[in-house]
Amino acid sequence: MKFFFSFFSLISASSTLVCCFLPALLVTLGAGGVMASLYALVPEIIWISQNKNIIFPIVAFILFLNGYILWKKRRIPCPNDSRKAEICSQYRKFSLILYFLSLIIFGVGFFFAYSATLFI
Repeated sequence: MKFFFSFFSLISASSTLVCCFLPALLVTLGAGGVMASLYALVPEIIWISQNKNIIFPIVAFILFLNGYILWKKRRIPCPNDSRKAEICSQYRKFSLILYFLSLIIFGVGFFFAYSATLFI
């Protein structure tokens, strides 16, 4: 279950990149035409960008919930079987990696959505 929340938080945090970081990156690189055609092909990006004030708190709550679940489950022992214990520890490490990757993605998206405009 915690693996599901880690994966779900990664996917939801990626939506913050799509709304805010991707357009800034493409326009900075001089690929405004690519961004315009991407908007034409995937019009949901416009909806995500327009509703970022709703999406960011929801994603933050999902990340908080995932962090809480990982924190509460950190001390649960793995099974005694050596094979199952190895799989259990691998899933814990992978869940933590996904969680911290989600936090980084959320932070980058938040920076480009709200903080980067202060530097322009």
